[in-house]
Amino acid sequence: MHYQAYLPEGASGLLRKALFLNIFEIMDFITSPYRRLFAVIALVILSGTSFTLAQNTELGTHDPVMIKHDGVYYLFATGRGIQVASSTDMVNWTRMEPVFADDPSWVNDTLVPGHRRNDFWAPDIAFHNGRYYLYYSVSSFGRNTSAIGVASNKTLDPADPDFEWVDHGCLVNSIAGKHDWNAIDPNLVFDVEGVPWLNFGSWWGGIKMVRLNPDLISIAQPERWLTLAARERSFRPEDRENDRPGIEAPFIFRKNGYYYLFVSYDHCCRGVRSDYNMVVGRSEKVTGPYLDRDGVDMRYGGHTQVLKGNENWPGVGHNSAYTFDGKDYLIFHGYDAKDRGRSKLLIREIKWDEEGWPVVEL
Repeated sequence: MHYQAYLPEGASGLLRKALFLNIFEIMDFITSPYRRLFAVIALVILSGTSFTLAQNTELGTHDPVMIKHDGVYYLFATGRGIQVASSTDMVNWTRMEPVFADDPSWVNDTLVPGHRRNDFWAPDIAFHNGRYYLYYSVSSFGRNTSAIGVASNKTLDPADPDFEWVDHGCLVNSIAGKHDWNAIDPNLVFDVEGVPWLNFGSWWGGIKMVRLNPDLISIAQPERWLTLAARERSFRPEDRENDRPGIEAPFIFRKNGYYYLFVSYDHCCRGVRSDYNMVVGRSEKVTGPYLDRDGVDMRYGGHTQVLKGNENWPGVGHNSAYTFDGKDYLIFHGYDAKDRGRSKLLIREIKWDEEGWPVVEL
């Protein structure tokens, strides 16, 4: 999270001088080990220069999504049974019981061969008409024989008598050799008219979208399948080693008359060798086309960079985005170079530039 302090531009020199004198009078009462730190902060405030404090967490996580319920933030993430954690401040987290104790009955080796038992990826959480809907992925690494399931609950508070996850089965599945897309990484979005759409996808043919019925657990008829974003690929065997069509983890966030489609590029899950990064495009319609800052369609490789890794966090990605208490946040994971490349929860405030594009600092 980011915090900013500044003295307004209109403040007069006398006011600045008065504040300066008062601050250093206060310093007389501060013990010597803290005087230098206090002086630096004071000078930053008086200069009108903004400063940023990045709040990282030690919560190990992959593919985090979040929702706020009765003053508590709930986080859902990839892992055994779907990992769950809660917090009152988005800083200190308590792990909770996972959603599933075992595979739902519809998950089997025929539908998703090679699936690791009770291992679910990249969930998404939403609240609609008095219920929480949790979408999740069932797959095995490097394959596109995958499926997306959905479960729902009246509450997220385990102490509530109504707390019970009800699984609704398979919503979408992909079959190797039949579909050039991968049914994982779901994200639910409602358009301005309240129509629900599911966008999803990882590698292969890119990011897809399909309209759902109002029940949120079935596909609307007639089926309408759309491509929202893709990367140029080579199908030549000799190019396989250097082909880098990594695109996945879509998340659509509505802001100021636009739908912003965030996706992650390149490679997750390699620890310090990960080069995961986040890009974005926007559209006035939920179905696209999503264009980058230069007007290039994301279906043809267009993208505007949101955030890339650095020496401390070499790979960052698989984000979600929310507005909490009037502030917009990017929720994602990063690989901690100082902790053997472990994946951890990162939270950053989203700022917006004059042209309406998201600005995020790592």
